[in-house]
Amino acid sequence: MALDQSALLDLLAELKLTHVPDRIRVATETLYQELINAEASAIIGAGRFERSEDRTTQRNGTRPRVLSTTAGDLNLKIPKLRQGSFFPALLERRRRVDQALFAVVMEAYLHGVSTRKVDDLVKALGADTGISKSEVSRICADLDGEVAAFRDRDLGETGYPYVFLDATYCKARVNHRVISQAMVVAIGVAADGRREVLGFDVGDSETEAFWTSFLRSLRTRGLDGVKLVISDAHTGLKKAIGTVFQGASWQRCRVHQMRNVLSIVPRASQEMVASVIRTIFAQPDAKHVQAQFDEVTRMLERSHPKVAQMLHDAREDLLAFSGFPPKHWRQIWSTNPIERLNKEIKRRTDVVGVFPNPAALLRLAGAVLVEQHDEWEASTRRYLSEGSMRQLGALNDALNNDDASALTGVITVPELTAA
Repeated sequence: MALDQSALLDLLAELKLTHVPDRIRVATETLYQELINAEASAIIGAGRFERSEDRTTQRNGTRPRVLSTTAGDLNLKIPKLRQGSFFPALLERRRRVDQALFAVVMEAYLHGVSTRKVDDLVKALGADTGISKSEVSRICADLDGEVAAFRDRDLGETGYPYVFLDATYCKARVNHRVISQAMVVAIGVAADGRREVLGFDVGDSETEAFWTSFLRSLRTRGLDGVKLVISDAHTGLKKAIGTVFQGASWQRCRVHQMRNVLSIVPRASQEMVASVIRTIFAQPDAKHVQAQFDEVTRMLERSHPKVAQMLHDAREDLLAFSGFPPKHWRQIWSTNPIERLNKEIKRRTDVVGVFPNPAALLRLAGAVLVEQHDEWEASTRRYLSEGSMRQLGALNDALNNDDASALTGVITVPELTAA
């Protein structure tokens, strides 16, 4: 890579107008940007405004990225592609999270709420000689601004047919008391099959009012086209979903439902009951799912009537997935995708233990979520294929009109005996 004469003259002119301390930062920023652009051109097969038979895709704007270096913070622009994705090898994907963890730990340290674990971590981070409050404030302000910009971004550019909702709990100090705080997260699958982090927030508990306020904030930012919401059966969350996403179906997480069912089954019978219920989800189409559900509940009524009643009560919500393309079923009948994300949040937040305030919790968890969003955006793999996503607009209504003779091949289950 080499800057042409015009670019060099522009750089020299800019350096002349720049204060001496900033000249190294400006020069470094230009160098990094040129390296990123060169790498993007190599992947695309053509430079900007260049015609080439080797071109594989086109540029589609840029997304900002701040890189902290010894020369200062560099404001870089990462090219976006119309097909595929691009993330420069020059940058570190986890840089933001490391900064957030450092800022939170140091903030706790400066506020005198550190533990032996935090003290050891501070030394491991190389800050045993101390760090100024102004430095911590600067890092926190930068991260807070970035996380806030991400939380407030417009969601109206595309529809999100599938939305996953869940919460995890972390401890923070509120009014000099350690209180468990709910970290709520929403992720969505866009119309092109890609996953995105839609939003997140921190509250005292998962009340209906808190969830409703959170979901309405997503709608205000442009969240639209929601066809199915996947979550557990928390009372406040369920009511909020019904209020904010009227017209959308609700899928009760099958994993959570199974746990609730097995909690009332004797240990000796749990494996058999679980195996029988799983056959409902092993069917090839919606008709067979409904028929198998009837068969399973009929058998369970004789041996485990309470389980059969629980399934009857949850039927519509537990089988909501069957109204969508079968290729999507495994991805939409549980909250597993967001559960894995919550585990990553807990892995990071457990290092801190007790946060000095809810804002610090939001900063670190937010940084984890922004990083995950960036990784999904840069990945070449989609959560659901574009071809299968197009099927959402053309669901086969014939499944609901077939006669009973079509229900052949339903997986059978063994007779159950009362425990």
